[in-house]
Amino acid sequence: MKTVVVVGGGITGLSTMYYLQKTVKARSLSVRLILIEGNEDLGGKIRTVHDGPFKIEAGADSIVARKQNIKPFLKELNLEDQVVYNATGKSFIHTDGMLKGIPEDALFGIPMSLESLAKSDLVSAQGKVDALKDFYTKNETFTKNDSIGLFLESFLGKELVQKQISPVLSGVYSGKLNELTIAKTLPEMLDYKNEYGSIIRGLSENKQKYQSKGNKKFLSFKNGLSTLVERIEESLDMEILKGVSVDKIGRNDERYIISLANGETLETDFIVLSTPHTIAQKLLGDRELDEDFDGLINSSMISVYLGFDIPDSMLPKDGTGFIAGDNSDLICNACTWTSRKWEHTSENSQLLVRLFYKSSSPDYERLRSLTNQELIQVALRDIKNSLSISGNPITSEVTNWHENMPNYHIKHPQIVQSLEAKISENYPNVLLAGCSYNGVGIPDCIADGEKKAQEIYLKL
Repeated sequence: MKTVVVVGGGITGLSTMYYLQKTVKARSLSVRLILIEGNEDLGGKIRTVHDGPFKIEAGADSIVARKQNIKPFLKELNLEDQVVYNATGKSFIHTDGMLKGIPEDALFGIPMSLESLAKSDLVSAQGKVDALKDFYTKNETFTKNDSIGLFLESFLGKELVQKQISPVLSGVYSGKLNELTIAKTLPEMLDYKNEYGSIIRGLSENKQKYQSKGNKKFLSFKNGLSTLVERIEESLDMEILKGVSVDKIGRNDERYIISLANGETLETDFIVLSTPHTIAQKLLGDRELDEDFDGLINSSMISVYLGFDIPDSMLPKDGTGFIAGDNSDLICNACTWTSRKWEHTSENSQLLVRLFYKSSSPDYERLRSLTNQELIQVALRDIKNSLSISGNPITSEVTNWHENMPNYHIKHPQIVQSLEAKISENYPNVLLAGCSYNGVGIPDCIADGEKKAQEIYLKL
């Protein structure tokens, strides 16, 4: 009997096991499946906290609805009746001491029409004129391995990128645009430029793709994102070891020996390392791999939730949150008006907000040294300075993701390719999986898990 061990019970590891089990049962194969998670609970960066009238997502807060693998996956799990979509509304950029609306007809701040560009309050008249070169300038040099920042600036102009696009896109992908690749951010923008001769025209022609479900771009579940984790766990009929960490991985001829922190060992034919790359590096302990592993970069973030006993109607009308621009005097990088964007998170429509403090901010190192109570005070000042709302929160949740947010810099694809090639040669049947390598969103992680399951099945 063959044995497969997945190390890491986040969404990628869970998805790997879900699809492996599905195939093993369908083919009536004799395979031992073991999932190992160092924490007491599965889910990784998905964790819903229930606190009084509030549902707080301490990690990821939603799933991108337009990803093609999501609906079939949720249907298989019988979760369709639990799905909720985000409320639509304006997003703002806080700049020059005020909130300025991001045009609604835009994708990550990129205009999807000439009208959207013309109506922007974030860009000067000259900046709008500069952006028009997108319609008459050809792409002759850029490939998907090039910088998304340089690509967008070349055709849409520096001002539009710096004032409207960069605050949004840098926030989503946790890095500076000039250091992020087209391939790992928005590869379709290059396709549109090449096919339609214009990024804006390409977006306009494909607008329906980004406005599914009445422009509801994200989804969650009535009882929080942890619903997904719980449903997958319920479906798994295998050995699941929780609260047990792996110390190291060794070889025994063609098989592998996994040493657990509790002194036990497991012998296995296949291993999927669905962990942050730093943990995978430690477990393999191979100097030949260190250069590639060391080339992968993580960013950091502190998340602060504040819940108030005041109605969220105190917020600006039709808004769902803001991003702090370069000219903002706030400490936070962004703020989601959670009770407005996700109605299910606040039973009585009481105000619930989430503030983000990222390692890209010059204040981050100072913030790291603060206690949770001190961080809450920083967040309260940001709320007062941005929204003119004062008051003591009735609930709060602080989460510190230090060096745990993958940053897909310009060399990331080449490093991952090199790393996977070396592991394939030196560690047959050991696979790397998860957001450190192949996409940070939940749909990307699920797709990666399905891919790894397929790779293993072909070798069983």
